[in-house]
Amino acid sequence: MTTILVTITGDDRPGITAGLLEVLAGAGAEILDMEQVVIRGHLTLGVITRFPDDQPVIKNLLFFGYQAGIHLQFEPVEGDEDTSAGQPRHVVTVIGRDLSATGMQAVAGAIAGHGANIDRIVRLSTYPVRSFELEVSGGSQADMRRSLLEVGRSHAIDISVQRLSLERRAKRLVVLDMDSTLIQDEVIDLLAEEAGVADAVAALTARAMAGELDFGEALEQRVALIAGLTEERLHAVRDRIRLTPGARTFVRTLSRLGFKTAVVSGGFTIFTDWVASRLGLDHAHSNVLELVDGKLTGRIVGPVVDSARKAELLREIADAEHIPYEQVVAVGDGANDLEMLDAAGLGIAFNAKQVVQDAADTSLNVPYLDAILFFLGIRRAEVEQA
Repeated sequence: MTTILVTITGDDRPGITAGLLEVLAGAGAEILDMEQVVIRGHLTLGVITRFPDDQPVIKNLLFFGYQAGIHLQFEPVEGDEDTSAGQPRHVVTVIGRDLSATGMQAVAGAIAGHGANIDRIVRLSTYPVRSFELEVSGGSQADMRRSLLEVGRSHAIDISVQRLSLERRAKRLVVLDMDSTLIQDEVIDLLAEEAGVADAVAALTARAMAGELDFGEALEQRVALIAGLTEERLHAVRDRIRLTPGARTFVRTLSRLGFKTAVVSGGFTIFTDWVASRLGLDHAHSNVLELVDGKLTGRIVGPVVDSARKAELLREIADAEHIPYEQVVAVGDGANDLEMLDAAGLGIAFNAKQVVQDAADTSLNVPYLDAILFFLGIRRAEVEQA
């Protein structure tokens, strides 16, 4: 028996793969491995095949190539084992507004520098961002992640490293923070503008989101400052809320794929419930503002949804939906999201503070929420077809 790698290149059109396999079938050949990619109408097809020595396979393949107008190369192969078998496997996702050759070289160099090999590259999208998925064998996930995060910072690209596993392919629940994540605004700041205390509230917000001030304490202080706002003025603030670009596409695509979706916010139910209803989210949890005679009292009813409570709510939702925590994705931007991100199988820092980016599994710094789909291996073309 002879084992060879057949590589075909040329203009793609229907029938080339079928014609190649027809020649091999006529010789009673076995197919040991096979990969194909088409880039802008140009085909590259590789097949490792084993066939009896008395069959004129190469001659017949060359004649087929001549008739089809394609180029063939042949290379002997020793054995039929996958050299990457048994090695740890990872998926490296690269996302950026522009992906230069310099940036991609830095990614590839960091992977190679840890003894890992890129086995496969798949394009996920060309707009609104460019993104690629690299399947990698060998190397340490933690070591590659550290190096690739540095590459990402240096070249203004977002990179995630995930273990290639069933859990990675079977995410079933996405839990999102609301302010500056699901929506573009910080609702407490909008309320402060309405109440005429914008500067005082903004200072407290910045300190809380950067982790310099206890979130619960900061929230109580800010809510006290907006006491007296009427329901009518709360509705006026609600109408100013702007969804993050891509939010509708993101949630709609997840729903079509059978995901459950939730918003878990340190904000307020009057706003989170409204946004959840607009987007069709399955769960919504946040703080309850006390209203008496149609006006805010400056107090919160019930326990504050702080960092620990966010993580607890994520677990409660996952348990209620019978979803393992490894199959949960959490998305947030502030220090009060850290425990929630850590509780999920994949924690994503979305346009987040640096302390959050440093702690999260991966970061996304483009303004499109639906770009998170690429971290889940979903292609832009699939989103558009849906």
